[in-house]
Amino acid sequence: MLKHSIRWLAGLGAAGALIAASATPAVAAATIEPYFQDSTLAVGSEKVRSLFLYADEPTSLSDVSVRYDYRSLAGKITIAPFDQQECATPEPGVLVCPESFGVTLNELPPLGSGIYRGVTKRVALTATQDAQLGDSGDVVISFEAAGGRQGSYTSRVRIGEGVDLAGGPFTDHSSKPGGKVSVPLAVSNVGDKTITGFVAVFDLPYAIRTKDRFSNCVYSDDHLVSCQFDEEIPVGEGLTGTLNLELARDAYAPANLSGYAQFMTVADFEDLTRVREAVGVREGARGNGPKLSLTAAASGMRQADQTDVGPGYDYTGWIIKVTGRNGTDLAAIGATLKGRAGTVVTATVGFRNNGPATLDNVSEEWEAATHTLVELPPGTTAVEVPVGCQLRPGTRTYQCASEMLLVAGETYTVDFRLRIDRVVPNANGTVWVNAPCECPAGGGFRGDIKPANDRAVILVNPGQGGGSGDGDGDGGSGGGGSLPITGSPTSLLAGIGGLLLAAGLGGYLLTRRRSTRFVA
Repeated sequence: MLKHSIRWLAGLGAAGALIAASATPAVAAATIEPYFQDSTLAVGSEKVRSLFLYADEPTSLSDVSVRYDYRSLAGKITIAPFDQQECATPEPGVLVCPESFGVTLNELPPLGSGIYRGVTKRVALTATQDAQLGDSGDVVISFEAAGGRQGSYTSRVRIGEGVDLAGGPFTDHSSKPGGKVSVPLAVSNVGDKTITGFVAVFDLPYAIRTKDRFSNCVYSDDHLVSCQFDEEIPVGEGLTGTLNLELARDAYAPANLSGYAQFMTVADFEDLTRVREAVGVREGARGNGPKLSLTAAASGMRQADQTDVGPGYDYTGWIIKVTGRNGTDLAAIGATLKGRAGTVVTATVGFRNNGPATLDNVSEEWEAATHTLVELPPGTTAVEVPVGCQLRPGTRTYQCASEMLLVAGETYTVDFRLRIDRVVPNANGTVWVNAPCECPAGGGFRGDIKPANDRAVILVNPGQGGGSGDGDGDGGSGGGGSLPITGSPTSLLAGIGGLLLAAGLGGYLLTRRRSTRFVA
């Protein structure tokens, strides 16, 4: 299976890239919104889908039952369980599936995104032999759970023509930070019907940029999101073109970067992105330059909706070896606090990426780029602990996971609310960035070019109360623009739409694959 990454998703405004809507204060009970992707089906093929549940706080649901009502497409499609769950058919065109182990909604990355997601068991949508090209209808998917939790989502299903896209071979390239790379963009038709238009969706790491602004492509800053082509691809033929990419000057080196383009039919792309349009999330910036064309072939009118019936090799990719040396210095940020016994003070602690390189650890494992240990000063107790920080058993030390992408020049801090139980003059605690961690994907960042500033002090002394952060080197004061964004978005489904915009869809496809092992 193709191992995509979420890439620069975490860096584009952190949680703002996910939320794409203004935040509102958290509420007592989690708001839950369901989402079920639209589908275009070809006769004789199936699509596997899951119901996604999004919430504005972590939630566990029990006694969950999911109902699929596809009576508007009676005789045209069937929906059947895919994960060996036991489902019932109370009437034709209706499927009811209980979730035997409930559904837990966990937070999506980056830390503090404020969006939590759970996934139900998968079902298979299949077009029957009675389905006709152009048929369409709605599937109403509803869920019920203990405590009166419920909700529904209406998903569109169309009957289309089956085609088969295939991406070109992977290629190897090399460049230094700030350098330019030209890569091929190749796609072919391995099916038995002419393909009339298609879309390339890009999954590129933070460091891969483009200055081109093609009129048929969508961008988020210097990041290429997608390109739509109206060229036809006859059976057995292929198209190719060239993309001019650039590496950011703050690309880490030496390193290997992987970028991908996934090809999909226009209808499949519409199925994936219609939720973005429904909730009013902007598409992104379209280019104002010439059109990116893969061949000089004449354009053909789209005669019917098409769907890719052979996903799994519909992508191409590039491995770029980043040459030279460009490292990262993470400098710890401590705090100086004053207060009387019984007062509560705020310690804003963390670290700053002094560069010159951005540290990009964004991967499908969702592992933090580094870990920071925060040892509390004697005489204090933590009464509020940041998200992502856990107390090590038997100690006064908290281990805090960072975001996956740490941009050069940015400060990453969190707030600990500490109660001063007793005054201990010059009580010292410690902030240690790049601390050892027994983590599933290994320890923290071990290539820091200036480890001498990896530690800073949390100093508590008698006084009137208050607190401030201070760090070694260029650590500066606590705070910065990269604090986690908390609270619930005004529309959880707008969060999905924002993710489709910000992550070039690649991150969204990844999160779906990681949970469902299904390629959209």
